[in-house]
Amino acid sequence: MRGVTFPILTDRLQLRPFEPTDLDALHDMQSRDDVTRYLSWQPRNREQTEEALRRIIELRAVDDESDGLRVAAIRRDTGALVGDLSLWRTSREHQQGEIGFVVHPDHQGLGFATEGSVVMLRLGFEVARFHRIEASCDARNLASARVMERLGMRREAHLVENELVKGEWTDGLVYAILASEWEAREGRPGFAPPRGLRGT
Repeated sequence: MRGVTFPILTDRLQLRPFEPTDLDALHDMQSRDDVTRYLSWQPRNREQTEEALRRIIELRAVDDESDGLRVAAIRRDTGALVGDLSLWRTSREHQQGEIGFVVHPDHQGLGFATEGSVVMLRLGFEVARFHRIEASCDARNLASARVMERLGMRREAHLVENELVKGEWTDGLVYAILASEWEAREGRPGFAPPRGLRGT
């Protein structure tokens, strides 16, 4: 992405595109029931994770040619893969995007999802120039909902039984934030610019 140099460094994380050497760590995350509980897919075996990683590696930018970015969130102190963060363009005409995050249970509750997602929002608004960014989750996933709220995103919808997930009708929550709202939030304490973005 123009204006971006990987890895991007936050206080505790290094964010970079996925690499083939991430297979073991990614499989450790994607093979767990407690990771996929609120996701549409089941825990993956190693072969399925390897295929998923091949697709993920190709998602390296949101720019004129590409509409998806997936980055590995690596703890700077230990080198452990703690999460998988994503940024997608959902509409070129309406300048819309979406973020997503999955954090390994061993590293949950420490603020890594929020810390990494701040960077994804910055990329969406300041590099991809989105007007609006959404995020969504299963309504039972209260931890994910709290992350979106800490990011300053507004709950816009509670969809009732909108998806059939693993044989069960589930509710969904939709959150969103506008570029103008993000600009106002960026000036608040705790949102120091990460290193790796041009001009920071």
